[in-house]
Amino acid sequence: MSTPQLQAAWNQDIAEVLARPLPWDRLSGTRVLVTGAGGFLGGYLVRTLLALHGAGRVDTPVQVVAMVRDIAAARTRYADLLQHPGFTLMAWDLNRLAVPEIGACHYVLHAASQASPRFYGSDPVGTALPNTVGTTALLQALQRSPVARGFLFVSSSEVYGSVPREATLDEARYGTVDPAQLRACYAESKRMGETLCVAWHHQHGLPTFIVRPFHTYGPGLLANDGRVFADFAFNVVRGENIVMTSDGSARRAFCYAADAVAGFFTVLLCGQPATAYNVANPAAELSVMELAELLVRLFPEKGLRVERHAPPAGTPYLASAYSRLVPDVGRLAVLGWRPLVDPHSGFRRMIEAHTS
Repeated sequence: MSTPQLQAAWNQDIAEVLARPLPWDRLSGTRVLVTGAGGFLGGYLVRTLLALHGAGRVDTPVQVVAMVRDIAAARTRYADLLQHPGFTLMAWDLNRLAVPEIGACHYVLHAASQASPRFYGSDPVGTALPNTVGTTALLQALQRSPVARGFLFVSSSEVYGSVPREATLDEARYGTVDPAQLRACYAESKRMGETLCVAWHHQHGLPTFIVRPFHTYGPGLLANDGRVFADFAFNVVRGENIVMTSDGSARRAFCYAADAVAGFFTVLLCGQPATAYNVANPAAELSVMELAELLVRLFPEKGLRVERHAPPAGTPYLASAYSRLVPDVGRLAVLGWRPLVDPHSGFRRMIEAHTS
């Protein structure tokens, strides 16, 4: 269940998303299915859609169907919305070889995916299927809708594979992914999900939109997420020293959730179908060590430090082989989007939202 601090952070973030000058009225009176609604980004999408009417961005409320695997956990996560007239929970597992009955939906926002590397070794099948079999099932389901308008696929920066360290990644610049490596279950399935979206638009005329988020963080990430930026942030939340189990040289561009979600809606409402868009903050490029040092500096009163440890034996985490993943966001910038939250402000907001 969300705490008052977490709820306040979400409300602030969503207000910032809705302040973006987008054609929100296109969503007026629509029915939208959000997959991965029990997760971090899916939760932001659900709450943003439900806030549109109260914020005066649409004349008629949006009806949101939140697709989740664990209905009991979702009822806890959305305890504050269970009585909302525009909110419905739907239990479905996108690992199933079946097409869900979603009725007359205008949009599907597909954010269901195991994004944490801690799953790549322990559940590679459950990582790959929602992006492939699940994407196919959802495309088929939306194609059956008499009011279908668009499908948004939340892909990943990992589709770029291993690229030269100095490369800045525009949407057409790719490296390699070894499909016979276990960790490829995520990157290759995201690649296939994108290809399915492009194919469906070409063959069936269904407008499909593709976003590639880069290392997105913010309030609502789980303490057991397993990605290094989440681990570090929750070290600080718990008043623990940050534990570094690598040399800290890998470089990433960290994007705050409100900026990323604004980017998703920018692509959905203003983007070109069957076209991929990077969603990231290139100005927020940090090495893993720089991130750890930043988080320690943000809360000097905690007296924390960065420690170096060897990786724990038997860890299920499969480390990335990509030393630098930093994007070019020019394609999205042409649509009028830009990131507004720097890592200093964003990580402070995240950590304070989870601190009791």
